[in-house]
Amino acid sequence: MNQKLFTEWRTLYSSNWGQSHLIRLRIRMRNLVEADIMRHAVEQTMKRYPYFCVELKKDGEYYLAPNERPVVVTDSLRGVKLNTAEANYHLIAFSYSDNWIIMDISHAITDGTGAYAVIRTFLYYYVSERYGVELPKEGVRLVGDEIPEEEWNDPVAQLTDLPVPEGGQMANALNPAKAAGLEEEHQSTVYSIALSESEFMRFNAENNGSPATMVSLLLSRALYRLFPDDPDVIRVTVAVNQRNALKAPLAHQNLVGAAFLEYDENIRKLPLDRQAAFYRETVSAQTTDEMVLGGLANQNGITKMILSKQSDTERIAAAEMIDEMTKDFTSATVSYVGKFNYPEAEKYIRDFRLWTRGTGGTIVIEISAVSGKFMIDFIQPFADPMFVNAFLKELDEHGITYDLRDVMKLEMPDVKLPWKE
Repeated sequence: MNQKLFTEWRTLYSSNWGQSHLIRLRIRMRNLVEADIMRHAVEQTMKRYPYFCVELKKDGEYYLAPNERPVVVTDSLRGVKLNTAEANYHLIAFSYSDNWIIMDISHAITDGTGAYAVIRTFLYYYVSERYGVELPKEGVRLVGDEIPEEEWNDPVAQLTDLPVPEGGQMANALNPAKAAGLEEEHQSTVYSIALSESEFMRFNAENNGSPATMVSLLLSRALYRLFPDDPDVIRVTVAVNQRNALKAPLAHQNLVGAAFLEYDENIRKLPLDRQAAFYRETVSAQTTDEMVLGGLANQNGITKMILSKQSDTERIAAAEMIDEMTKDFTSATVSYVGKFNYPEAEKYIRDFRLWTRGTGGTIVIEISAVSGKFMIDFIQPFADPMFVNAFLKELDEHGITYDLRDVMKLEMPDVKLPWKE
């Protein structure tokens, strides 16, 4: 069936030329990829996700139409440009090279939670056939399941009577690139850092932290170390899954809100464990159902403002204006989907990465917890290592063992959109 767009609009219209918003999952297996088995696993997987087997079409207004063409699997690390003939006009594609498996999906149609669900299904089919094992089915969406309406329906589009969000204007946040005099580059750089899951969780337990809030705190401390006299506040945005507040845990859409952590003078005076406790309490206070729904009211207002414009050009301009305003209020973004939690498949995985693009000149940290490791992908739109070095120094000073796995350019495919032709 055709799907009307709503939550997708802002992400679609804020996708700049050559800088579309995608999620790229990179999984390094312990053995070389078997191409035929992978193609079969992708074929089975996509039968379970008909709402992701779509193409963007227009009949007066844009919509997502069913796409019965096969989802493409290519032998490359590059992948294919989505919503083009080489992708069979899909907004999702797979690729592989040596022992790497890659899934690319438009961030307009899902978020990390939705992408994790797809890749768990894929791993069930791939690992089962590749290694001749029987994996548990609990918690994995498989072919033959009845797909409930809750998976299909956009829980945001029909929301009414939302809480009125709290008023007030946030002060400008420290912009790390501007403070350092760095120019944003066309291609971002990714520093991938591995931590022992058990050791980092023990460190969190000893210091009242959690993975996302502790990484946010260590990054805040690193930025303050670099710019102690900057008048703008250090403010880290933590991605928030809105599904709980929406009472829609199975929804597949891009349902990400935000909590804001400010490293101000009062916090800086505290020891680490009290700083971490304060950050956790702040996130908890900002993720009550009422607060999350209030944030959704703001997001809905932005979407409706964009849709009030009559042409694609005007809508793009409105989305870009919002993005420019947004990056003035955050120093960096930290996102943690949660523990992957499929250990029977994870023992065949050597490495796991989640890559996205940030808004404007901001730093994005994506945290994954797979195969006994926390993988921290430190993504920035410039090559200079000063920020990641300051972050690593915080890890050193607190006795957190890490392994800088690699430094890579953020190579991700684009998405062809009608207004970008």
